[in-house]
Amino acid sequence: MASDTRVEYCNAAGRDFLQRAWAYLADGDLLQASEKGWGAAAQMVKAAAGTRGWRHQDHRSLYEAVDRLARGTGDASIRTGSSEAGALHTNFYEGWLPLEAVEHSLSQVAELVDKLAALRG
Repeated sequence: MASDTRVEYCNAAGRDFLQRAWAYLADGDLLQASEKGWGAAAQMVKAAAGTRGWRHQDHRSLYEAVDRLARGTGDASIRTGSSEAGALHTNFYEGWLPLEAVEHSLSQVAELVDKLAALRG
């Protein structure tokens, strides 16, 4: 099991990254908004996985945790939010998403963040 301190760090970082993502979006910085959106989702998955004692140190284990959470809750939107976060992560490197797409993806990530916060246990 992850320490409570580490889980709380991930939770706080996830919420902070989401707030920063919206600020970057408002400033028109789509690359930073995208990466902070990915970071928000990743940190919240780490928090939810950490409370369950699941591995969560790399991309693969994060996706496995998302799958386990979605199956365990019966909530497929957890996968959808994670996929949107993955698109944002790619956009940080590629820069191909327009403003409206980044905004939509961040909205999906915001819903994911709320769901994962509730699942932390």
